[in-house]
Amino acid sequence: MSSRALVELHHVDKHFGPLHVLRDINLTVERGEVVVVIGPSGGGKSTLCRAINRLETIDSGEIAIDGRPLPAEGRELARLRADVGMVFQSFNLFAHKTVLQNVTLGQIKVRGKDRKSAEERARGLLDRVGVGTQADKYPAQLSGGQQQRVAIARALAMDPKIMLFDEPTSALDPEMINEVLEVMRQLARDGMTMVVVTHEMGFARSAANRVVFMADGGIVEETTPDEFFTAPRTDRAKDFLSKILHH
Repeated sequence: MSSRALVELHHVDKHFGPLHVLRDINLTVERGEVVVVIGPSGGGKSTLCRAINRLETIDSGEIAIDGRPLPAEGRELARLRADVGMVFQSFNLFAHKTVLQNVTLGQIKVRGKDRKSAEERARGLLDRVGVGTQADKYPAQLSGGQQQRVAIARALAMDPKIMLFDEPTSALDPEMINEVLEVMRQLARDGMTMVVVTHEMGFARSAANRVVFMADGGIVEETTPDEFFTAPRTDRAKDFLSKILHH
C-alpha cells in the first residue's frame, strides 16, 4: 500500500440484481489529488462514488480509506463518513433549518464542537464559497447554485480528508454551473483530495490530475486530462469524446 494513498479500491465488484454495475475496479487516489470520473450514463460512475463511503455496499473486493478498510456499520462507519465529505446532485439540505444551522449541525452532533466555534467555522466556510450573506436564510430562499455551495460548505465543515462529488452540477441551470465549479476549482488549488463524477469536460481538463473513463461498469482508461482529451487510447473513449465534444 502506498503511504500517500488516501483511497484504495481493489477488485471491487457490485451487482444490482442481474446488472453488473462495477466490474473488478482497481483505483488508488493519492493525497491532494483530483480524480475526475467521466463516461456515459449507466457506466457505474455514481455507484463507484457512493461505494467509497459505503452508501452502496459492494459484493466483493476491498475499499480502504487512509489505510483502513471500510467499516460495515455502526459508530466506525459514522466516523468514516465524517472523514469523507459527499456532495450530491440534489443538495440534501434540511429545509426547516437555516443555512447556518445546516452547516453547524454535523460539527456539533458528530464532531462534538460547541455551538460558538461551530458557527464561526460555518460563517468562515460560507464566506469561502461565496454565500456568507445568506447565512440566516432558508434553503428554499436560495438559488440552486447557492444551495449547492452551501452543501459544499457543509461537507467542508467536517474537515474531511477527501471530498466526493456525484454530478454536483447536473441539477443546476446553466448559468449557475460555473459558480459551483469555481468553488470546486479553488478547493483543488487549495490541495483538497477530490473524486468528482461529472459531465463538465472543461472542469475535467482544467482541474483534474487524472481522468478515469468508465463504461459498462469498468475502468476503460485512466490517464492525464491532456492525454485523454487529445489522444484517447480506446475506441470506446474516442466514441464518447466525439459525441460530447462536438455538441
